[in-house]
Amino acid sequence: MSDQAWTLVVLAAVVLAVVAGFALVLLVRLVRTRRLLRRAGVPVENTLAFWGALIYVISPVDLLPDPVYLDDIGVLLLALRSLHVAAERSGLRKGPVVRDG
Repeated sequence: MSDQAWTLVVLAAVVLAVVAGFALVLLVRLVRTRRLLRRAGVPVENTLAFWGALIYVISPVDLLPDPVYLDDIGVLLLALRSLHVAAERSGLRKGPVVRDG
């Protein structure tokens, strides 16, 4: 292989590693948020987004091919957002604090 081809292969590997790392960080945040909500007494039906996202990430069926983790990251972000909304509704997480100027 030429030097240019090796450069492209290494660049693609680095991009994939960064995207996979981002997906892993989101998954860890999702698991921590789920545990927090469970301890706070949020109903189980509000945590279905967590289980759906986890099953989607693990399953071999994807909207985009596996080297592209954008769909997995999107599903994890939606599940994380859903869990945060459930936390706000349960009173566990308050909205942003507004301070007088």
